[in-house]
Amino acid sequence: MNSMIAHLMYLTSGRDLRQAMQILNPQKLSEMMLMPEGHGSTVASFYNNLENKGLQERSQSRIYYMRNSNNWIKSYIISHCLELIRDRQVDDYPIIVLDLGCGKGGDLRKWQKGNIRHLVCADIAETSLQQCKERYETTRNIRFSAEFIVADCTKTRLKNKMKAAEKKLDLVSCQFAFHYSFESLPQAETMLQNISENLKRGGYFCTTIPNANEIMSRLMKNGGKSFGNEVYRIEFPEDRPDNPPLFGDQYNFFLEGVVDCPEFLVHPKTLEKLAEKWNLELVWCKSFATLYNDALKSSDAQRLLSVMYALETYPSRNLVTETDGEYSHAQQYLSNKEGAKAARTLSKSEWEAMSLYQAYVFRKT
Repeated sequence: MNSMIAHLMYLTSGRDLRQAMQILNPQKLSEMMLMPEGHGSTVASFYNNLENKGLQERSQSRIYYMRNSNNWIKSYIISHCLELIRDRQVDDYPIIVLDLGCGKGGDLRKWQKGNIRHLVCADIAETSLQQCKERYETTRNIRFSAEFIVADCTKTRLKNKMKAAEKKLDLVSCQFAFHYSFESLPQAETMLQNISENLKRGGYFCTTIPNANEIMSRLMKNGGKSFGNEVYRIEFPEDRPDNPPLFGDQYNFFLEGVVDCPEFLVHPKTLEKLAEKWNLELVWCKSFATLYNDALKSSDAQRLLSVMYALETYPSRNLVTETDGEYSHAQQYLSNKEGAKAARTLSKSEWEAMSLYQAYVFRKT
């Protein structure tokens, strides 16, 4: 039997459905043990100690263009959700946002451009959050108020820490961080509770996470317990069981100079069932490759693609890599495009790493 088909059968097996039904049964939750200590401190320590590099140094990174492309896609997703909210509201509607896993505040300018009224920033890493606060305080012409909460959002109820807990949110954004909550069922429940109980009806939750099906497909194709290229690597434990758990299915993820942490697979059907329990209805789920094509249909997104330096020019004397084959797709494009002398692209390794991800948008019912 084809290994990918076998994996898909596993994801929709009776075992998976039984666990999904347990998730929907509140009685089961009351019977569960207290949350384990887990890897939260490891993740917090890594991001607390991650050097805050300047623009000049970041521009020399092997994954400079990939990071900019990821940022560009985040801009598209956030803009899309803000448009959905404003489509149902009057002009100058005061949008309130929760940024879960805000890190150093990389999305502050997106909230500025989105003309929101108030932002709640929450992150497990105290140093990162302090840098986010300093970034907010030193950014010119900020027009929204903000509050900053240090908390493990997979274990702490944020409603008790928010300054205006009675005010419901319009949007919750969790970019490249939600998958840490799938270390255990109680942690995933707490994360979704933090999202759902603070969102108003009709509000949205958007998140970007690694695609579990894509990860398993590449793992099976490569054989063994690991795979990757010159910018990223994913390694599963040697003792990973043949039938791994739906929660706590750990792997180690390394991304050049950015991530070196334990992460957890998020099985799509399990996430959708769990979100449904917390009154979060799936609007759409799309791979980054699909989102790239969607965004290119927007003239504003096309303009941002250049402004944010999301693609590099090929050929160039300053390519991010000289490895053979990294630009074969660009070479092929130019050979087939009469008169074309240059192309804007990502290296093959960057695209492979980037296309591991997918985005979800949910709506509170």
